[in-house]
Amino acid sequence: MAFSTKSTGGPMADINITPLIDVMLVLLIIFMVTAPIPLLKIKIDLPQPNPNQIPPTNPPEPINLKIDQSGAFYWNDTPVDELGLKAQLAVVAQQTNQPEIQIKAANTVAYQYVATVLADAKQYNLTKIGFTDSDSQ
Repeated sequence: MAFSTKSTGGPMADINITPLIDVMLVLLIIFMVTAPIPLLKIKIDLPQPNPNQIPPTNPPEPINLKIDQSGAFYWNDTPVDELGLKAQLAVVAQQTNQPEIQIKAANTVAYQYVATVLADAKQYNLTKIGFTDSDSQ
């Protein structure tokens, strides 16, 4: 505590921090008591590997799907419109060993175009979809 030996009657220049420390300790104890302690184990059902399944020895080449700033689609550097994209996705869906579709979207492209591609891929039950870095766009 800060006590003054002179009784000038003026305001004290020192801050009494004892009440602030008391409040801080009380709040610390309250947070420690009310914080839930993670005693419950969360059961997660992870997929188990199939030992009988042989990984493919010759995987197909991935398909590069580029979306530029204006929303134009490029299927392996060939420009396609949305109907052509759906047709290409339908062809890929018919294959038994489906290649991965790697989407490379420009940084400034509207999310609507990426969402359209993902919705079309979902429509054809395509699951091997990845995103690549769009460094030069």
